[in-house]
Amino acid sequence: MAAYEYTALDTTGREHRGVLDGDSARQVRQLLRDQALLPVTVNEVSASEPVRMFRFSFASRVSTTDLALLTRQLSTLVRSGIPLEEALLAVSQQSEKARVQSVVAGVRARVLEGRTLAEGLGAFPKVFPEIYRATVSAGEQSGHLDAVLERMADYTENRQVLQQKIRNAMIYPVLLTVICLGIVGVLLAYVVPEVVRVFEAGDRELPVLTRILIGASDFLRAWWWLLIAVVAAAIWAFRRWLRAPASRRKFDLLKLRMPIVGRITRGNNAARFARTFSILTASAVPVLEALRIAGEVVTNSPMRQAVQDAAVRVREGAPIARSLAASKLFPPMLVHLIASGETSGQLESMLQRAADNQERELDGVVNTAVGILGPVMILVMGIFVFMIVIALLLPIFQLNQLVS
Repeated sequence: MAAYEYTALDTTGREHRGVLDGDSARQVRQLLRDQALLPVTVNEVSASEPVRMFRFSFASRVSTTDLALLTRQLSTLVRSGIPLEEALLAVSQQSEKARVQSVVAGVRARVLEGRTLAEGLGAFPKVFPEIYRATVSAGEQSGHLDAVLERMADYTENRQVLQQKIRNAMIYPVLLTVICLGIVGVLLAYVVPEVVRVFEAGDRELPVLTRILIGASDFLRAWWWLLIAVVAAAIWAFRRWLRAPASRRKFDLLKLRMPIVGRITRGNNAARFARTFSILTASAVPVLEALRIAGEVVTNSPMRQAVQDAAVRVREGAPIARSLAASKLFPPMLVHLIASGETSGQLESMLQRAADNQERELDGVVNTAVGILGPVMILVMGIFVFMIVIALLLPIFQLNQLVS
């Protein structure tokens, strides 16, 4: 039995969408006809997954918030002793989003076929990342699926909170930058030409700063479309350049060397690595497999390569902390806490403490950066406006000198 997404019409022509279980698409169409519905499309959930990935629609994706919520609900139901297939059915019915319903129904269909929950999740790799599937697989093998799902719910929620903090912190400087550019653009495109028209009527030579301002204003009014095209082309070329692994590595190394951006990049990746490694270790996933999966969540390519190199050294018998410290890319506090956990036999708790420490430090750095960036952007905008005002006032000063 599999899950099928359907689109059907009732007798009034109203469209209905949903998910039904059936042995075949033909059986699902018959079930719809029995409900006085005319089937339009009937597709198996797994078969429709790759097609949806190419659609630029938020409705076809499962957000981190939805993933955290369904994991929490599933954990609560499994801990209550409800059979897994009934728990999945309840979670599917509880959600109001069609995409979540179809995904959970697809997982449930595979569980009803006799597969494990991890194998059912594996049919939707874009929804359930590898850490999720590996952790659930370890929980099923150890017989502690409810506890593992509880940890995964905490992990998903913590990761969502961290991403939300960074996203919210970036709203203010980005909005301020857009406003500054907009104000300067309006001054150059509309205000300056009206004021300069008075000066151009005379035969005297204008100051250099005023002539530069007039040239910038004329260029912006005549070639604004070219400026937009150049910026768009530069962004496209930069993104294409980043597709090459060597170019991506150079750019990521540059980010690590930058004063504030480097601390944020290193702290964010170290926190994600420690949190992922902690949840995998707590779920009894083998260390080498946990290192491999934890390395995949690291977005900075040099740091990801450092984790892969550390996994090779650990396979040869080296300690985890010393293997990570060899790259000198991970924060010393993280390395020391991992070393303490290896020595004391409490690696899981030390990794969790390291993740908490990195997230607190990252939060402080982001808040400090935003606090500095705001006044800096206001100062830069003030300098631009001051230069424009001075360029407009210089001809007036010259005129006063001639009169006197």
